[in-house]
Amino acid sequence: MSYTYEQLSKMTVVQLRQIADGIEHEETKGHSTMHKEKLLPALCHALGIEDHAHHVAVGINKTKIKMQIRALKKDRSAAMQSKDSQKLQDVREQIHKLKRELRKHIV
Repeated sequence: MSYTYEQLSKMTVVQLRQIADGIEHEETKGHSTMHKEKLLPALCHALGIEDHAHHVAVGINKTKIKMQIRALKKDRSAAMQSKDSQKLQDVREQIHKLKRELRKHIV
């Protein structure tokens, strides 16, 4: 049976160990003593699954927002150098708002 990363990450350690029992792979050797944080990536490598979840931002232009955040980070470092506390606070708030906007749209 083929699994996805999401399915595997929701399983218990006992279930993951049962899956690893049926797999002969270098990554899964010693699976009976592995904890979930080590067993999950090992299983993913053995099964040929990408070992992280992909998040997709829906309804917004993620690239544009990320570019705005990068520009604001440059402004933030300039404000820190000039010791302009008001400008620094404004820039940090803008970065915070943009990051929250990204997180809202992630599926």
